[in-house]
Amino acid sequence: MFNWMDQFFGLQENGTTVKREITAGLVGFFTVVYIIAVNSLILSEAGMPLEAAIVATIAASVFGCLIMGFWGNAPILLVPGMGINALFSYTMVQSMGLSWQEALAVVFVSGVIFVAVAFTRFAKILSAAVPHSLKEAITVGLGLFLMLIGLEKGGIVERGTSSILALGSLAEAQVLATVLTFLIAIVLFIRNVPGNFLITIVVGTVIASFFGLIDFGSMNESSINATEAFAVFGALSFGNILSMTFWVAVFSLTMVLVFENIGLVHGQVAFIERPEKFGRAFQATSVSAMTSGVFGTSPTVATVESAAGMTAGGRTGLTTITAGLLFLVASFFIPVIKLIPDSAIAPILIIIGGLMLQNIKNLDMKDMTESFPALLIVALIPFTYSIADGIAIGFILYPILKIATGRSREVSPILYVIAGLFLANFVFHYLG
Repeated sequence: MFNWMDQFFGLQENGTTVKREITAGLVGFFTVVYIIAVNSLILSEAGMPLEAAIVATIAASVFGCLIMGFWGNAPILLVPGMGINALFSYTMVQSMGLSWQEALAVVFVSGVIFVAVAFTRFAKILSAAVPHSLKEAITVGLGLFLMLIGLEKGGIVERGTSSILALGSLAEAQVLATVLTFLIAIVLFIRNVPGNFLITIVVGTVIASFFGLIDFGSMNESSINATEAFAVFGALSFGNILSMTFWVAVFSLTMVLVFENIGLVHGQVAFIERPEKFGRAFQATSVSAMTSGVFGTSPTVATVESAAGMTAGGRTGLTTITAGLLFLVASFFIPVIKLIPDSAIAPILIIIGGLMLQNIKNLDMKDMTESFPALLIVALIPFTYSIADGIAIGFILYPILKIATGRSREVSPILYVIAGLFLANFVFHYLG
């Protein structure tokens, strides 16, 4: 058996062993398992049944990890992405008015386009067409948006009476529980404690129980049946496919998917010094993202937490397959996952958002034609509660500033087309 694994995954060639790969898979899984609870709760904000969202998250993670393991043969974990799940629930559903079934159709169509990009040379062409500053701004804007969502879910900020936002009351149990959990979470994270997010969820749930924020009576409820568990599987609806709103959502999601994963996969295969694995790993990522719409969740991405497994020695797809099988085991703990409160999840959103915000250091602040469109993306994504609108305004302003300063040749023809499409959407949507 071990000989077969060695030959299939190239263990000796990659300087690793079965034991090391399985250990790395365990480490990677416990680093990213928090996504089951976090992603499910965010999907439920779009109106999805929580239990079905949990099953969909697990199913998409299992499939993503297995296809990456067998096809990409890289230790890159594919799970529903943070930031993109916010785009799904808060922008496409709550802001743009799509139903969650229609939003799943958007995920599938975006995934099909992503597959077309990944299996052709168009990935390099598209990546080269969009300026580095705008790519970085999308990541930073998503980070600020996640931080805001975390602060709101924890009750730390709320809608103000004399201002847009105001601090929540520390006299409230939810706010106190969130603050205490956050202090523990940030200390664990800074000290790089293994499985820090998982520990945060467990400790945060215990703290919430002390404040009476958890209804343990739900544990005694009868288990859900198959119909309820798979309520979102294959539920995607193409009824709105001819509308401008649908295609704006497709375009925005595709932009985020392609550029985020190009950066993540490139960085991760470089980390293990195997750049030749990029092609297949990127293709596996695209197929996984496409099937997410069928499973009933926001798209999977090459998660940042993959670095934990790589640091533990993971070098091949065996690491990813191990993590994928562990996600399958997690399906037996759905009643426990349902108990996890917002106060235990909010600190993780705040920390992940803060990590994404650090990319702002990569912006060239000396060149206003580069930095100002990027900063508008960063500001408008959380302020408008719309990732699509934030991206659109930055992409429209960029070529305008380049033309105004006599530097129109710095803008690629493809970017002019993208900006034109975004501008046309604004004209039709707001003036039509």
